Amino acid sequence: MNVICLVAGLLVAPLGEAVTLQWTHSVQKTLWAEDYRLQGERLQLSSARVEGTGAGMEPPPDAVYRDGAWHYTPALPLLPAVTLRHSPYVAPYTVCVAGDCRALPAWLPGLPADSVVSLQACPARR
Repeated sequence: MNVICLVAGLLVAPLGEAVTLQWTHSVQKTLWAEDYRLQGERLQLSSARVEGTGAGMEPPPDAVYRDGAWHYTPALPLLPAVTLRHSPYVAPYTVCVAGDCRALPAWLPGLPADSVVSLQACPARR
């Protein structure tokens, strides 16, 4: 069974078939969340939420405001991966799997403070 993994160099963390990626916008200090599902070997961004607007985070015209955030479905094709930058200058991403939400370094113990991390289908075992 294929699952989504976090990958940073030799560090790999299998997650599940669906994950939520959350972060706090570095300028606006509001929460942003995106839900991903695995479709074959690619990721589908199925829904997104953002608590506020500004600094490049305007929700699309069809977004609906409820529960304190703008909810919408991004019109993107299936993605081969989502690249994340883990940096000591901003709060880490939070990754949630089946209600288990942890900061990125908790999923990838030993993650360097300044790293590029990929959310993708798990690499094939050799």
